[in-house]
Amino acid sequence: MDTRYLRESRRHARGAIRPITIAILAVFALFAVGAWLLIIKPHQEMVEADSGGHPSTPVVTTSRTAPAPVNVEGMSTNQLLAEARKAMNEQRVLAPAGNNAFEFYLTVLEKQPGNQVAADALRETFPFAASSAEQEINQRDFDEAQRQIDLLAKADPANYTLTILRSKLDAQRKVVDREQQQQADQQRQQQLAAQKAASDKEASAKLAEQQKSQAAEQQRAQAARELAASQQQHAAATAVQPKPATPEAPAAQSRGAVLVRNSVPRYPANALRAGQEGWVDLTFTVTADGSVTNVKVADSQPRHVFDRAAIDAVNRWRFDPALKDGQPVAADLERRVEFKVNQQ
Repeated sequence: MDTRYLRESRRHARGAIRPITIAILAVFALFAVGAWLLIIKPHQEMVEADSGGHPSTPVVTTSRTAPAPVNVEGMSTNQLLAEARKAMNEQRVLAPAGNNAFEFYLTVLEKQPGNQVAADALRETFPFAASSAEQEINQRDFDEAQRQIDLLAKADPANYTLTILRSKLDAQRKVVDREQQQQADQQRQQQLAAQKAASDKEASAKLAEQQKSQAAEQQRAQAARELAASQQQHAAATAVQPKPATPEAPAAQSRGAVLVRNSVPRYPANALRAGQEGWVDLTFTVTADGSVTNVKVADSQPRHVFDRAAIDAVNRWRFDPALKDGQPVAADLERRVEFKVNQQ
């Protein structure tokens, strides 16, 4: 094939493509100019006629005081748009409730459903507003985050960002609930540990008192046995002595008071119902006629629970009085009265 023919064919093909490309570019240019003249420019002129700025561009401001809610229902469309632009400039996109850009724009659309300025502003502002709601979630202000998400849903209910925000809000709520539950469990464990420590301390104190009481009782029993043994030895020594040839007066005797009538104390009803046990150490005087007087509490455990019952019981005791040189005399004694539930 002749190479000159191939080169000529390629030149013809390139020449045919250029007009098509130019025509496509011209169509795009016409569309761009038409969009500018019919949509963008009228929108900008409307915005600039009110305040000279874009309705959806937030401007950093030094004001941090949240204004009070306003009566949006009583405002005209132009007033609402002006308030919305002011709120955007002050970064009040979704908050505070009742005085933020989103609510102003939504109210405009309620009054004029076809208002393009409000619709465009809500669409362009949506990403900023979603970031504000996400920040509230991160700060764990869940009620405010829920309010802002609901407000976003009024503007664009099908936006997928709402699904993400709701999922994150639900997850953060579960995290907080789990943390609160863990804290409550820790507090309960601490309370149980404190209660167990107090119970163990009380049980140790009670055991120590019981051991002390048992030791004292053993000491008294040992002293009683030693006294009885001494008396038996004295009696045996007296028995082996020869009788005198002539009658003489009985030998003088000395001994302590001997209990001849015991009285069981009445167990206090409250202590009996509670299964409470204890003891009372009493001092008293046995008179020369064997009656008891001047009964006093020397010690008791627990304090003041069994005192009255013990005193009443000892007052009913009767003794053979103590003897000194064969004559009855008053004697001071000390006794422990014990209270045990299983003895009732």
